[in-house]
Amino acid sequence: MIRIDDLDAFVAIIEKGGQTAAARHLRRSVQSVGRSLSALEQDLEVQLVRRTTRQSGPTEAGQAFYRRVKPALADIHEARLETANRQAEPSGLLKVGAPAAFATAFVVPAVRDFMERHPRIEVELQASDRPVDFFAQGLDLAVRIRELPDSGMQARKLGELRVGIVGAPTYFAHRGRPAHPDDLADHDCIVRVLDGEEASWPFRINGRRRLVRVGGRFRTNSMPAIHAATAAGLGLGLTPLWQVRAPIERGDLEVVLEQFESTRIPIHAVWPATRQPALKVRLFADLLAAKVRHGRL
Repeated sequence: MIRIDDLDAFVAIIEKGGQTAAARHLRRSVQSVGRSLSALEQDLEVQLVRRTTRQSGPTEAGQAFYRRVKPALADIHEARLETANRQAEPSGLLKVGAPAAFATAFVVPAVRDFMERHPRIEVELQASDRPVDFFAQGLDLAVRIRELPDSGMQARKLGELRVGIVGAPTYFAHRGRPAHPDDLADHDCIVRVLDGEEASWPFRINGRRRLVRVGGRFRTNSMPAIHAATAAGLGLGLTPLWQVRAPIERGDLEVVLEQFESTRIPIHAVWPATRQPALKVRLFADLLAAKVRHGRL
């Protein structure tokens, strides 16, 4: 019989890259995580994880099993949590931080449902693209859209988003379409101006991640401005594709260099590891994960 703890261990091994990191994440011993993986493989009669001395990676069967079991496991945990807390009613102020565009598209709908379910809850949302300081801002939970450094934060992975290059048909009619990232040297690229960052875009070329220097006549620190500028034909823009889904479907924007797109960017809900998350934090993280899971990223 497959146990939930064994599935948790398997998912953590895949997401964290090995048994040691998975054990640290789950707050279990390495031996316990290893036993869970062995029991799961024995039950399924197939090797799920390829072990090496440095790290662990999924086999083809393991990758397929992970894709199927991950959302199902999230639903099971959500159902268990709701059942376990059906008599408890969260209350008080929940302070959430998130990037501005993500907050509008995902956090606010989650807040609406959360407040409808729990009338004793109040929510304060701080939407900003700047890094947040948990203790200075008094946050209970924040959304991070990037790889997480090894820090004193507990994390719940919400999903992944796809980032791509878009341009308007009018731009392509005049300038042509790039066939390779190196072709961007001959194109106007709309650069997002951020503190101290070079104008480089990430790609995966010949199986490796490579940064390609880009430039153009128009620069801005605003993602909405990048979207407007690409639609106006001023150049090519690098953007999370979910943010421009509507103009892509209308044909106002087109995606190029899809075969060279870098790996997807993870989305996490985080809170201090030194703090046991309150019921309101756990319930909101579960609800937000469901919103992201059913979104189009």
